Amino acid sequence: MSAVLYNEDALAGIARVDDGSVDLVIADPPYGLGKDYGNDSDRLGAHEYLAWSRRWIDAVVPKLKANGSLYVFLTWQHSPEVFSHLKTRLAMVNEIIWDRRVPSMGGSTRKFSSVHDNIGFFVKSRDYHFDVDAVRIPYDAETKKARTRSIFVGKKWLEVGYNPKDVWSVSRLHRQHGERENHPTQKPLEIVERMVLASCPPGGAVLDPFMGSGTSAVAAVRHGRRFVGFELNSDYFSIVEKRVAAALAGRQHSEPEAHKARERTASLPDGFGRAGLV
Repeated sequence: MSAVLYNEDALAGIARVDDGSVDLVIADPPYGLGKDYGNDSDRLGAHEYLAWSRRWIDAVVPKLKANGSLYVFLTWQHSPEVFSHLKTRLAMVNEIIWDRRVPSMGGSTRKFSSVHDNIGFFVKSRDYHFDVDAVRIPYDAETKKARTRSIFVGKKWLEVGYNPKDVWSVSRLHRQHGERENHPTQKPLEIVERMVLASCPPGGAVLDPFMGSGTSAVAAVRHGRRFVGFELNSDYFSIVEKRVAAALAGRQHSEPEAHKARERTASLPDGFGRAGLV
């Protein structure tokens, strides 16, 4: 399964991705909150941030297939405006609330503590791909036991589990978490895998214009999807390379090689080459 990784600004390199070639876009852009990503990408004023958001949206949306989908991570500060612009290009299916399970300690004394991110789920057409069976959550033994009456016997939903709701309670990655990398806003693999499994068909293509620590790339590779992504920060890009190489190693050696494209010259780990998405 191929993974094409670009160490550059997505707005500069997105033309390399053919229009109408991508099944799923997963975008986790800077939130405009002044985080240090090793550059000034998150230090734009509100007007500049929203103008930049419109630019990347307008550049990325044409890459989607006719039945493609897009998820975008945001916070309450800018999600209304960004969602409004996306609605001019796509249809909105859900606003998903990611409950980060932040411990009940500390926090502001001048407002209610913010413990969630806003995720927008958008599609290009009514016949968008969505595989609910791939992301069902199994019922626990107690729930199944409580549904032993004859009217429940043989019901598919009881055996395969329930459709995830639009509030996803998944813990943020603490510093001690085994999945954690050296990135300030890394997203849990559990969340991104749900997006990939539900909204990208097997063998389909995933695009991430802001790879960060590479969680979307890992999710795509692990589940047999093709991947193309961009990351501006060279240190974070190295993390992506490492994680993708490990994900590829986790699959059998008979899997297709991953490919890497970047501006600077560097030694390539096994499983990487210089070619396009295949």
